[in-house]
Amino acid sequence: RRIGAAVVHDPDTCGLGIITERDILDAVGSGLDPDRETASAHTTTDVVFAAPVWTLEEAAEAMTHGGFRHLIVLDDDGPVGIVSVRDIIRCWAPARRTVAAAG
Repeated sequence: RRIGAAVVHDPDTCGLGIITERDILDAVGSGLDPDRETASAHTTTDVVFAAPVWTLEEAAEAMTHGGFRHLIVLDDDGPVGIVSVRDIIRCWAPARRTVAAAG
C-alpha cells in the first residue's frame, strides 16, 4: 500500500515497534545479510503513537518534533494503521494548489 514501514509486535518485549524501509536499507548497506537478520534487531521500540482522532497537523507536528517519518495509529484494540509524511503531503498538496489558484 505504498507504506515504507511495518508495525512489529515482539512478544518478548511486550510492546509494539516499527521497522522502516530505511532501517532495512541501512542494515543491507552496512553489509548485513537480510536473510539472516531479524526484524527485532532493527526495530525502533521507543515509538510515538497517534490516536485515530489526531488531525494531520498533529501528526505532522509529532513527526517534526520527533524526527521521524511514520506514526503508528493506535486505538484501544491495538494498531489500526500507519500514517507517513507522504500521506500528509498527498492530503495537503491539493488544498495548497486550490488556495494558490484562488489567490
